[in-house]
Amino acid sequence: MRRISRITVAGAATASLALALSACGGTSTSSSSSESKGDKGLAIAYDVGGKGDQSFNDAAYAGLEQAKKEFGYETADVEPTDGETDADKEQRLVSLAKQGYNPVVGVGYAYAAAVKGAAEKYPDTTFGIVDDATIEAKNVADLVFSEEQASYLAGVAAAESTETNVVGFVGGVDIPLIHKFRAGFEQGVKDTDPKVKVISQFLTQTAEEGGFSSPDKGKTAAEGQIEKKADVVYAAAGLSGQGVIEAAAANKVWAIGVDSDQYQQEALAKYKDSILTSAMKDVAKAVYNLAKSVEGGTPATGIVKGDLKTGEVSLSNSNPKFADDAELQKAIETAKEKIISGEIKVKSS
Repeated sequence: MRRISRITVAGAATASLALALSACGGTSTSSSSSESKGDKGLAIAYDVGGKGDQSFNDAAYAGLEQAKKEFGYETADVEPTDGETDADKEQRLVSLAKQGYNPVVGVGYAYAAAVKGAAEKYPDTTFGIVDDATIEAKNVADLVFSEEQASYLAGVAAAESTETNVVGFVGGVDIPLIHKFRAGFEQGVKDTDPKVKVISQFLTQTAEEGGFSSPDKGKTAAEGQIEKKADVVYAAAGLSGQGVIEAAAANKVWAIGVDSDQYQQEALAKYKDSILTSAMKDVAKAVYNLAKSVEGGTPATGIVKGDLKTGEVSLSNSNPKFADDAELQKAIETAKEKIISGEIKVKSS
């Protein structure tokens, strides 16, 4: 049952607040029979790239859909807007909390200031933030992952699969979070085969420049690495990664996807035969688990971390050419076991 302390909002207030939401980012809601009881559940606010990025944001949406199906309550998901400020983000989260949604999740580190501010204003609402561990509050869950561990396995896969002894890494934005992906990937490559060269590149210095939302930038970067003989390219770049995958397919080399199982993404179906694997982090599970904790009356708070041991980071096995390669799978499984045991310490920078 929903917690008794769940805020309920009259219809007139909801209508006026919907206008406020529209002013700071588009929203979509879905309801069920529970709406008649005034119950509202999980709401998420997307990171740059928004819904449909086939990666990070879509993974969060999958968690929302799972919660909606299981708990039968009303949900909301809200798009970002171009050039928005921290104040805009905070207003978006405040509007959701004021309407009675609980929990409210900011998808991405860019929501740190906004989550902190909104959580102070609504101490009875549980907030979550994905990919940030800096907020210390009794009603905030920091949903973070050991991306470097999955990236290490991606590095093993790349080193085992390359025929040119050159592989590439394309990071969306030059920030500590993406450094974790690069560090793990480079270590995995070098530990597997020191002769393999890694070409690394960041698309932009800031997210505002489009590093996570520009497939054209990703395509250009990948083409440059492929010209330098890279025949496996790993992208940790959100929506921009679609351009990397497109370039790999056009040049008949391997791409490694990120966050979601990109081999399974409908929008990438025509390129899937070029997607070797994806370094996944289960944002969907993290978002769903937070909703489940609130639904059960014991909201998760503090740092909630997913790694190889918990199964919340992993490599996908959807591509049969990857899954059926026994030698490759053995190398990956060996590395995975050593990481979980602590024999291999994966760098995060």
